[in-house]
Amino acid sequence: MIRKAAKEMIEPARSVMVHERLISFTSGMLTKAGKTTQAIFYQWGLLVAVVGFLLGRAMILSELTPFVLPFLAAVYMLKREKAGIAALALMAGALTSYHGSIAFVIVAIFLYVLMQKVVGRYVDKTTKALPYTVFAASMTARLGLVFILEGTITNYALMMATVEAGLSFILTMIFLQSVPLVTSRKVKQPLRNEEIVCLIILLASVMTGTVGWVIYDVTVEHVLARYLVLIFAFVGGAAIGSTVGVVTGLILSLASVASLYQMSLLAFSGLLGGLLKDGKKIGVGIGLLVGTLLIGLYGEGGTNLGVTLLESLAAIAIFMLTPRDLIGKLARYIPGTTEYSKEQQQYLRKIRDVTAGRVEQFSTLFQTLSQSFQTSPDTDIPEDAEREVDYFLSNVTEKTCQTCFKKEKCWVQNFSSTYESMQKLMKETEERGEVTSQLLLSEWKKQCIKPEKVIQAIEHEHGHFQANQKLKRQVLESRKLVADQLLGVSRVMGDFAKEIQKEKQAHHHQEEQMLEALRGVGLEVGHIDIYNLEKGNIEIEMSISFDQGHGQAEKIIAPMLSDLLKETIVVKAEQASYYPNGYSHISFSSAKKFVIETGIANVAKGGAYVSGDSYSTIELGAGKYAIAISDGMGNGERAHLESNETLQLLQKVLQSGIEETVAIKSVNSVLSLRTTDEIFSTLDLAMIDLQDATARFLKIGSIPSFIKRGDKVIKIEASNLPMGIIQEFDVDVVSEQLKPGDLLIMMSDGIFEAPKHVENKEMWVRRMINELDTTDPQQVADVMLEKVIRSGRGMIEDDMTIIVAEVKRNTPKWAAIPLYKSPKLLRKRA
Repeated sequence: MIRKAAKEMIEPARSVMVHERLISFTSGMLTKAGKTTQAIFYQWGLLVAVVGFLLGRAMILSELTPFVLPFLAAVYMLKREKAGIAALALMAGALTSYHGSIAFVIVAIFLYVLMQKVVGRYVDKTTKALPYTVFAASMTARLGLVFILEGTITNYALMMATVEAGLSFILTMIFLQSVPLVTSRKVKQPLRNEEIVCLIILLASVMTGTVGWVIYDVTVEHVLARYLVLIFAFVGGAAIGSTVGVVTGLILSLASVASLYQMSLLAFSGLLGGLLKDGKKIGVGIGLLVGTLLIGLYGEGGTNLGVTLLESLAAIAIFMLTPRDLIGKLARYIPGTTEYSKEQQQYLRKIRDVTAGRVEQFSTLFQTLSQSFQTSPDTDIPEDAEREVDYFLSNVTEKTCQTCFKKEKCWVQNFSSTYESMQKLMKETEERGEVTSQLLLSEWKKQCIKPEKVIQAIEHEHGHFQANQKLKRQVLESRKLVADQLLGVSRVMGDFAKEIQKEKQAHHHQEEQMLEALRGVGLEVGHIDIYNLEKGNIEIEMSISFDQGHGQAEKIIAPMLSDLLKETIVVKAEQASYYPNGYSHISFSSAKKFVIETGIANVAKGGAYVSGDSYSTIELGAGKYAIAISDGMGNGERAHLESNETLQLLQKVLQSGIEETVAIKSVNSVLSLRTTDEIFSTLDLAMIDLQDATARFLKIGSIPSFIKRGDKVIKIEASNLPMGIIQEFDVDVVSEQLKPGDLLIMMSDGIFEAPKHVENKEMWVRRMINELDTTDPQQVADVMLEKVIRSGRGMIEDDMTIIVAEVKRNTPKWAAIPLYKSPKLLRKRA
């Protein structure tokens, strides 16, 4: 029983393994067969031989063979190793054809090769001279044969030879562009319209080699021509389909005058098939059948309509059996197709990834440089300290003990006690600047016969030691500063690389829906471009007719978009009469959850015109609002320049995307290294996130700020030195969650220090804020500045600046306008 159960469990697994092996074997065989087929057609030259054979048979106007030399010349210039195969195939085709031009083909090929050798020796740019070489070889061969066979050259023979040579001249330039398209395994670039036409001419010329092939009354060239039209109409649409029909029909009609009506049939069928391409292969086939019925009745009068329909059905059958992969490969090279767009997007994606990769490499480089500049504070500190003490004492003993007659007793016999005593003297000097301990002095005098000299040497050496230590600290601080700056740049570049790699999707369907909805209510909208549909980060641009400044975009379009997208949309930017037709360019974006309303009041010392305080309020691109006050040292123009330059530097660095602490350190580094003058500036910075109302405060030498929340006053303070004093300092960041209705009050030291008679200035400011009767930011700033000036009896003894910011929920100015039958827009959610 156990064996039977085990066998029942093993058999299904064994069958699955056999099935998988069979699939793997089959796919491997198909792949191998595909590679073998490609090798036969492209590497061995079978495709060149087939094309050459059919072109050798081709003939137009009943006696001209202008395809032979152009094809041979193109293969000779582009695939010289296949020129022999092409020549043999052309002669074989001419030998089996009905026009009997084998002699002309052999003579023309011989003359062309001879002339090409001569031209290649004396002409550098043989490709440009190629059409002329073909023209001369064709003309010479045709007239030479006529003269040999008939003994004279008539005007008719001269005219026909000139026409043949002229066609060969033109076909040479065409084949130079089209031959690589059929002889190369991979076409690297998309086809231009000219290249598509050249390819069609080549294929139609090849089809003329099948003239005379009939299977059960079905003409082979008609089937192939209609199949070609079906393929290109399905791939490229009506324009490409009708073009292919016209070109193919024209060449076939030149080969056989009886096929003149084929041009109308193919062109009309290509147009109908392209228009019905949305119906897939069946729709294109129906287009060919309709065109065959209409033009067939007109061209043949209904006598041979059955044969014509049979030819179209045969072409449709071959078209239906054509693999979709083959059609997809062709569609990638035809402009305007979906496959072509995907190929272009893939190419752009590769370029984007390469660019992002290079930016990431630079980011990694800056990060590595930052790490190399970083110094670990815990590395070898004890050993370094002992070594520095040894160096210190060795310098002292070199100046004192080296010439003493008791040095052997002190440093050989009593090394430990001498070293310990001098170390105590060194420590005493470091702590107090000199040796003041009487106990230590008495002990040292018992050990040393020159105690004063040694102590003086220690105190003197201690000055150099301190200078060296300060220099080392500055080097370490500079290295850490550079490391932080490099790390900040690395982070910015890393974020930029991620931003590049974000997938930018097309929104054609949503743009059409939005355009139809807005035009449906009577708005004159030119075009709409949707860049982002993520919730909370929408970006839309459009063109609308100029409304004479009536605010149509803000009052009507933005509320309609708010209803469409189910979130508040506002006008981001508006450019009136931006386009040549007078239309305006409007940018829309998602509204922020919070807005900041500010009020500013400032005055210079003594009522002067130039204040040493500078301030700035700016909304950064990352959805943050920055408020900054900088107070330059002193008053007047020089202090104003210092504070203003500090804010300008900070603003540029923040707008680049660098994190605020690194930005402040960078600005401080610039200010501290730029000048040796003792001109410093304070900085009071608040960064408010407009999405969640969180605030980060960075106070560099500035006084406290206050938040008024109802009857409560919250103090924000931090202890940092003013900017420009030292190259390196730790920025103390204070975070606070703001709420709607909060008043953020930031001020310079002129406000805080103004009341000289008040001992507890913080309580005085708190009481002044609590006594405010208004919540309007500008009124608060004006009232507070007026109270401060009145408290000083009208005297303005310092520059005074106060900024009041009120946090508000973003209430849309206009309500959403519902649309009748509002379309559902599909979009990604953040």
